[in-house]
Amino acid sequence: MTPDDIKSFFADEDDLHKEDYFFLTYWFETKLDPQIQAASLCAEMSTAQWTWKNQNRDLRLKHAAKVVHLEILEKAAGPSFRSSFSKGDSFTRCLVRIAYPRLNFEDGLPNLLTAVAGEGPFFCSGITSLKLLDIEFPESYLQHFSGPRFGIDGLRGFLNIYHRPLFLGVVKPNIGLTPEEFSEVAYSSWLGGLDIAKDDEMLGDAEWSPLETRCRLVGRKRKEAEEKTGTSKMYLANITDEVDRLCKLHDIAVREGANAVMVNCMTIGLSAVRMLARHAAVPVVGHFVFTAAFSRLPFFGVSSVVITKLQRLCGCDLIIMPGFGARMFTEEEEVLDNVDACVESFGHVKRSLPMPAGSDWAGTLQSVSEKMRNIDFGFGCGRGVFAHPSGPEAGAQSLHQAWDAIVEKIPLEVYAEDHRELKEAIAAFGQERAQPLKPFISKI
Repeated sequence: MTPDDIKSFFADEDDLHKEDYFFLTYWFETKLDPQIQAASLCAEMSTAQWTWKNQNRDLRLKHAAKVVHLEILEKAAGPSFRSSFSKGDSFTRCLVRIAYPRLNFEDGLPNLLTAVAGEGPFFCSGITSLKLLDIEFPESYLQHFSGPRFGIDGLRGFLNIYHRPLFLGVVKPNIGLTPEEFSEVAYSSWLGGLDIAKDDEMLGDAEWSPLETRCRLVGRKRKEAEEKTGTSKMYLANITDEVDRLCKLHDIAVREGANAVMVNCMTIGLSAVRMLARHAAVPVVGHFVFTAAFSRLPFFGVSSVVITKLQRLCGCDLIIMPGFGARMFTEEEEVLDNVDACVESFGHVKRSLPMPAGSDWAGTLQSVSEKMRNIDFGFGCGRGVFAHPSGPEAGAQSLHQAWDAIVEKIPLEVYAEDHRELKEAIAAFGQERAQPLKPFISKI
């Protein structure tokens, strides 16, 4: 590129009409001049060739992505990861903010992601590592998406719960139970006060547990539990499957007794999630399966925050994400950034209920609620409810007892002295309290 070419891919953000652009934040590494590489990144994702023979028109004026901020973070003696394409002993790591023209594609997700996370940016010559950290959307683009049909307020209204987090449990054992066994285990947890009993993300329409049979039996038990407890309950059925089966499986699940459905968003594809949300008559829940393969490395891929935003945009009423426990390999800051992506202002799009999860039980409820800073979240347990020494009913009761202790500002161990279920939970799971996990690689 000539100096004039490089200059054409830079702009002052204050001079741009923000409704005409997406704003993208990337971390990148290069062994070449960062300014040239930032310009090259813009060119590759938009107008890699901006003139053609016998034509004087410059396509960059309307269609070029433009750098509006470039920050050099650090110098390094080696690349983030070694390969035959990243040899050298001097690398520069940068943060760049890019304005991408709204008019370059239509109002769907596939071509947006093709531009901002496709061949152009990730195969840009001279860039040895790249991660898409954030996307800011113009309101004119958001208007084409319905987003969650229910959202936080709708879910609370569905269950008539307004004074605490929603308690959700992954029925365990997660794989291997017959539909009859599954329904009895779920029923027991509902009697103890669980709000939502759900399929595991790996439990689908299996030969040994057909979705139709499971939903029919669990749906009956859900209604029994509602009659016995006088409270609303939810059965969340996993309908993850091939795209052409999603709407059919939704219809089967709802007809037979499920009153919410879950999909593994990244395995079925985001456009499939959007299609399902348009069709669904019940809340749609998104699970984080496959996300870590894109987001785990701090120096490559797509951030989990971008994926969370896209799930919300596509219509997920509740978004399950890696939580605060050490097993989830997720820094607290990243968890909270994902929570914010569920609830922050997003045009007309409703708030999704965030559910940071992983190895939680009654004893971690206070820590999670303090970090969340409010009650608008789902608190999910697996073994913390279903491996309770006195069974799932007692496991669910221990959650309510822990919440009561929090509200009454009584130390958990003190409150447990007069509450057997909580006391047993502490004895069973107390040694498993999640501790902060030191990162195994440096954080950006």
